[in-house]
Amino acid sequence: MRPWIASAIAVATGFLATAAASIATDLAMHATGVFPPVPQVMADPLFALAAAYRAAFTVAGGYITARLAPDRPMRHAWLLAGIGLAAGLASLIAYYGDGGAELGPAWYAISIPVEAIPCVWLGGRLGTWHRSLARTPRAHGNRP
Repeated sequence: MRPWIASAIAVATGFLATAAASIATDLAMHATGVFPPVPQVMADPLFALAAAYRAAFTVAGGYITARLAPDRPMRHAWLLAGIGLAAGLASLIAYYGDGGAELGPAWYAISIPVEAIPCVWLGGRLGTWHRSLARTPRAHGNRP
């Protein structure tokens, strides 16, 4: 496989994993009644819950990208962070273009692009660390 294809797959997989997990969790929260039906605005604590699991999924996306990267895992994570930042800024623009407060609190809309870089960075660092552990030969006495 060509390196640029492997790189694109690593970044796309991290992005799609983050998006799929976020959407699936949103749907599950609505289906189980944790979140109210879609036209109703949620209370701030529910938005905080959504921000928390989205942050965790963004860390996971950075981890996946770093683990799948053919080389320079943090470079791939930074690419994912840039894509996440752009997507978050687009959603923030849409939030203000669609009436803002009717959709939810401004802090939540702002948190999406703000979370992108530090969360992907953390996931990328964890993925890089895990890659280095996988390549380190173990001493015979330290087997799990």
